[in-house]
Amino acid sequence: MIIIMISFAIYNSIKRVKVQMSKELKSIIAISMTFGALLTAAFFIIVVLSVRPWFNPQYFIPISGMIVGNSMTGIALGANKLCSDFEDKRIEIENSLMLGASPLDATRQIVNNAFDSAILPTMNNMLTMGIVSLPGMMTGQILSGTFPITAIKYQIGIMLAILGSTAVSTVLFVTLGYRTFFTKDNRLK
Repeated sequence: MIIIMISFAIYNSIKRVKVQMSKELKSIIAISMTFGALLTAAFFIIVVLSVRPWFNPQYFIPISGMIVGNSMTGIALGANKLCSDFEDKRIEIENSLMLGASPLDATRQIVNNAFDSAILPTMNNMLTMGIVSLPGMMTGQILSGTFPITAIKYQIGIMLAILGSTAVSTVLFVTLGYRTFFTKDNRLK
């Protein structure tokens, strides 16, 4: 089930980017999302929730789904921003490279903006959780009769897992992804 979820999320992330991407960048999206989502889901299910067995579908499928879905959104937003900024700021990057900047120095602001764009929806959800909106997991638990404090603890935990997964996936993507726009001798493709 997790393979199907991650595969579909990777496909959707790549499909949502409006700019043509290289095969290298597409594979970095796949690697980043898979690693970030699986690492976070495994940590949350095994360490935080201490589910035995860890692959119990009652916990594994819905929690992994929330984590993968939010990683997908973050990667899609980050990839879209990264690719469009590389296209829009091509002249600035080339000028920086001609003046002796490394590819990282020439694109630092683009990489930072891509990360900020990817993480913004998750941060906004966390800032408004419980005040502006009641998230679905917490609402479902309260409606099923769970004590509200327990539901709130679960919701805070899953929001932190979602933030962690989105951050790990996006950091991996932008850190590895910006290099695909350059040749081995540090020229812009």
